Amino acid sequence: MSQADIFPIDTTILYTPAWYSDEAHEEQVLPLASGDYKITPGHGAERWTVTSLKTGDVVYNGIGPVEILRRRSER
Repeated sequence: MSQADIFPIDTTILYTPAWYSDEAHEEQVLPLASGDYKITPGHGAERWTVTSLKTGDVVYNGIGPVEILRRRSER
């Protein structure tokens, strides 16, 4: 049994709508835990933003709605 079996690795995914389709979505792997990001919804024609709470960097600024998902790695 490895340490990865005891402590599974989670991947943080930024899930955004694709600009070219009402049904398609895009996924981007984020380096930090899901709780390390803040989503600010756009109102009306404003854009949605996702900000890293650790660095203050904006990692996404675009159409919404967006979600931050956590996926458990399969072993």
